[in-house]
Amino acid sequence: MEQYYNDFGNWIRKQFPFRVQKISIDAGFTCPNRDGRIGKGGCIFCDNKTFNPSYCESSKSITQQLEDGKAFFAKKYPDMKYLAYFQAYTNTYDSVESLRRMYEEALGVKDVVGIVIGTRPDCVSDELLDYLEELNRQTFLIVEYGIESCNDETLKLINRGHDFACTKRAVEETAKRGIKVGGHIIVGLPGEDPDESLRQASVISSLPLTILKVHQLQIIRGTKLARMYEKEPFHLYSVEEYIDLIARFIQLLRKDLVLERFVSQSPPELLVAPKWGLKNYEFTNLLNNHLRIMMERK
Repeated sequence: MEQYYNDFGNWIRKQFPFRVQKISIDAGFTCPNRDGRIGKGGCIFCDNKTFNPSYCESSKSITQQLEDGKAFFAKKYPDMKYLAYFQAYTNTYDSVESLRRMYEEALGVKDVVGIVIGTRPDCVSDELLDYLEELNRQTFLIVEYGIESCNDETLKLINRGHDFACTKRAVEETAKRGIKVGGHIIVGLPGEDPDESLRQASVISSLPLTILKVHQLQIIRGTKLARMYEKEPFHLYSVEEYIDLIARFIQLLRKDLVLERFVSQSPPELLVAPKWGLKNYEFTNLLNNHLRIMMERK
C-alpha cells in the first residue's frame, strides 16, 4: 500500500541490517507528579497497566524481563534482534550512576542492539544528557518524551507538572547532542477541539524531533479522568472523526518526521471509552485509505 507519510516501520528497517523488536521494561520508576516532588496522583489519564505486556514486571530484573521478552518474540522470528524499551513511568528519574547501571545491564543482554528511553521533559539534567550523548556514540538510542500537549492550559488541567517551554528546552537540548528524539502527544484531551489540535501540528513540527507518536484520548477505569468523565461527560472522537482529524494533522507536519503510531489499544476490561473495536493495523488501513482519497481530490 502506498505510504502518505514517513512510516516508522520503513524507517527502523533502514537503521539496521536485521529485523528489530522493542521489548518493554518496567524498571520500577515512578514520576515526580506521583511521588510528591511536584505533585500527587500523576497525570489524570495515566494507568501504566494499559500498555505493559505480560512479561514486563518490575519485580523481575531488567535482564529477566528482556530474556522473557526475547522468548515471547523469538517463536515468530528466531533471528530477531532487540531494543530495550524503558517504558513504564519516568525512566530517567534517578541518579545518573543508577541509570547508567540499568541501561548498561540492558545492553549486556545478548541480541540487545539499542535502547529506547521513555521519560518526561522535566526529568533530564545536563549531566544525564552528557552521559546519553556518550551512550549514543556506542549504541542505537532514542530518547522519547511525553509531550502530550503544546497548550499550557491543557498541561495544567491534566496535572502534567511542567509547561510547554520545558518540553521545548528538553527536546532541543537532547537533539543538540545528536540523539534521536521521540515525542508523544494525545489528541482529544479535554478543552482541545480539532482546531486546537491542528494548531499544535506546526508547533510540533518546529521541534527537532525525529519520531512522533500520536494517539486518541482513552478513558481508563480508576483514573481521575474517568471520574471527571462520569461526572460531566465530554466529547470523544468517533473513529471517523478521528481519522479525518489525523489525516489533516499529518498534512501539516514536516515531511521528514517519522510517524510511529496514530492509535492506542487499552485492555477492554480497563477501557471506559471510546470503544472502537479496531486493531492497530485495521485503523492504519482506514487512515491510509482516507489519505489516498484526500490526495486524489487535490
